[in-house]
Amino acid sequence: MVWIAAGQICSTSNILRNLEHCVQVISKASRNGARCVFLPEAADYIARDGDQSRELARSEGCGEFVKGIQAAAREHKVHVNVGVHAATPGASDKLLNQALWINDRGDITHTYTKLHLFDVDIRDGPVIKESKSTKAGDQIVTPFETPVGKVGMAICFDVRFPELSLKLRELGAQVLLYPSAFAVRTGQAHWETLLRARAIETSSWVVAAAQAGRHNENRVSWGHSMIVDPWGSVVAQATDVPTDDGPTYILADIDLGILEKVREGIPLMRRTDVYGAV
Repeated sequence: MVWIAAGQICSTSNILRNLEHCVQVISKASRNGARCVFLPEAADYIARDGDQSRELARSEGCGEFVKGIQAAAREHKVHVNVGVHAATPGASDKLLNQALWINDRGDITHTYTKLHLFDVDIRDGPVIKESKSTKAGDQIVTPFETPVGKVGMAICFDVRFPELSLKLRELGAQVLLYPSAFAVRTGQAHWETLLRARAIETSSWVVAAAQAGRHNENRVSWGHSMIVDPWGSVVAQATDVPTDDGPTYILADIDLGILEKVREGIPLMRRTDVYGAV
């Protein structure tokens, strides 16, 4: 059994402020016994538009953000999963939406690039075209050993695609990660349902650290960072917005014994001979 923390912050275009909030979560959570700390998608910044996002991604601030998270992981001896932006190599003006795994020595050991980009135009709601400024990834990161078990990495909109979670389970994942910045309208309708579904269909733990609140005049995020057990029960959940005191986090004890009992009790023997493999 291992204690973990899922953070909840409200990132803006102020990268150094965002770093301060992330370090606060890491510091406080580690003092409360967390061995791993999970931070949201785009923890480094949330920009008002694609032009500002490209500018920020190429600034010194983004590099300093990652170095700051690495230093905090090393200082507090915790593993950290954090969502960031990265410039693409070469002349492309598109960015990468990535999640980094940083070990307790401050080393980046795994990098995942978001596969499914969020392009949506909701009537009387937000218009977000992530593909205008972001390049989609093209690889799954093979689940890897951590203090909480084998972790499978995904990001936000990936949660709507069960094919990815099923593939990660097939590859050995025990804990699925969905760092996110969910829109309010879709969050109200689908957030908890999707996370619980991914947990149930894979008999896995699900950890979803979330952005919350108003980032700028164009973006508001749903929040409700959540940890779901392999039975599909929500074992920890944050409120919809950060407190006036700054960033928040939730704690849970990740017990792989629960996972083993669920997988033994409800074995998922897929008929790939009929409908093919994922």
